[in-house]
Amino acid sequence: IYVEQAFLNYAIKPQINIRAGLMLIPMGIINEYHEPPTFNGVERPNLDSKIVPTTWREMGAGLYGRFDEAAIRYQLYVVNGFLGYDGEARLRGSDGFRKGRQKGAESVISSPNISSKVEYYGFNGLKLGLSFYSGRTQSSMFDGLRIDDQVAQLSADSSTVGLSMLGLDYRYNYKGFMTRGQFIYSDIRDSQRYNAFTGSDLGSAMMGYYIEIGYDILSHSLSNPDGKRLTPFVRYEKYDTQYKIQGDMDRNLSYHRTDITAGLTFHVNPRAAFKADYQKFMSDEKSSEDRDQLNFGVGVWF
Repeated sequence: IYVEQAFLNYAIKPQINIRAGLMLIPMGIINEYHEPPTFNGVERPNLDSKIVPTTWREMGAGLYGRFDEAAIRYQLYVVNGFLGYDGEARLRGSDGFRKGRQKGAESVISSPNISSKVEYYGFNGLKLGLSFYSGRTQSSMFDGLRIDDQVAQLSADSSTVGLSMLGLDYRYNYKGFMTRGQFIYSDIRDSQRYNAFTGSDLGSAMMGYYIEIGYDILSHSLSNPDGKRLTPFVRYEKYDTQYKIQGDMDRNLSYHRTDITAGLTFHVNPRAAFKADYQKFMSDEKSSEDRDQLNFGVGVWF
């Protein structure tokens, strides 16, 4: 059992406040807003699993606030990074950095990372987000490392990679119509050296995006005083965890994937929803993950 969030806020004024503790990394949409009633579909978009490894939370501290006159909200934190190596490779081509999440439990930190996001909410019904994350992964090989031991230093350096992740997202709602989308690009430095040391197949870049549209067919109903919502939706998703590679390693085309999801979400209230959807998973090279799937679920938030 893990604690998802546990942080202390120190409120100074709307424009600048302090936060410290175990917090969600502000990257994209789903990582911060991943409770089941907040998104369509039984499962989260796979982009927010393979590239943005939700639920992604780390120990850190920083600033947050908003400027209402400019309709801007921001977050800026120093956090511990992903664990890249602890006797074995934690980063791999199939799902990027997902196994490297430390979740605040006995976290290893050998270098700090920066996480930030700016959001604009100046137009009615529209939210725009720009996220950025940068730093190096962590490694247990730095524990007790002597500065004058150059061989050990080189080995420890080979067990980490540099990461810069950029995210763009939008959400728009108007008279029952809704759409949202997200784009993520990750640049991974020193992946060739990391793969040679660990035997992994981590790419040097990952990229993905999705777009989703839906319409609440109860939005104009006069016999819906409780504000129930019935939303058919469709989502198109494309992502590649080996978008680029370094060295003589061959790209694994099964990591270049396309997912299509179509379904129905019935919100009985803002904190509870019944869901059903059909999904088709495809890749550039046939793999065991290529399939058609029918899902049913109930989402609650308490």
